[in-house]
Amino acid sequence: MPIDQGAIDPTSPVPKYTQLRELLVGLMEEARLPVDAPIPSERELCQRYGLSRMTVRQAVDQLVSEGRLYRVPGKGTFVARPKIDMPLRLVSFTEDMLARGMVPGARELDRRTIPAGAHLAGAFGLGAGAEIHVVERLRTADAQPMAIERSHIPAAIAPGLLGRGLADRSLYDVLENVYGIVFDAGEQTIEAAIADPSDAKLLDIPRGSAVLRMEQRSYAGGVCAELVESTYRADRYRLHTALEIPRRGRSISR
Repeated sequence: MPIDQGAIDPTSPVPKYTQLRELLVGLMEEARLPVDAPIPSERELCQRYGLSRMTVRQAVDQLVSEGRLYRVPGKGTFVARPKIDMPLRLVSFTEDMLARGMVPGARELDRRTIPAGAHLAGAFGLGAGAEIHVVERLRTADAQPMAIERSHIPAAIAPGLLGRGLADRSLYDVLENVYGIVFDAGEQTIEAAIADPSDAKLLDIPRGSAVLRMEQRSYAGGVCAELVESTYRADRYRLHTALEIPRRGRSISR
């Protein structure tokens, strides 16, 4: 399949590997190189664009590190699925995936009740040692692992929660329909991290891969009713938000 688009300008101040990267990104965005399609070999790209193998490899390595391409040993380099914008709003994983036209899923990893340590006690405004339900699930989209969620909910507001089926249900739906807990506010903290070996295995990513760690606190009537610690695949998610310019206040002279 011919994929030629543009050419490398040897007189441009833009590095040649950057120009090649932009050409390949353009082909992917136009779907001329669709998801899971192989890209031309390094040798083909060298010949097609008049570049050295080192320059081609630098461009391809950068796209792999960005999560736009992935390598299969012995087979080649392929176009990765586009990253998903991480929702910066109070919405369940199930609702978010359905809105994107994807099939959400959940595989339960663990459920238990633990005594609140200092961090959880402070978050929920409870005394140390108060019982906290923990529901740990691997979240999937179109059967692909996307994130690990560890939800913490005070046992006093959701008695019997751990006896309910949660494998393919929205936890928010259960909390609302069974316990009358309706979240109306929340806050998130997101930071970059390295996946520990057990999480990397569950998420089907190499050890030492980058991940996004999120702590979300959800409130109902001004009271924190859930704290979620999540680990998201950094190769499948990105952060996106609108920016507003703050209005400058005017000083009034009297």
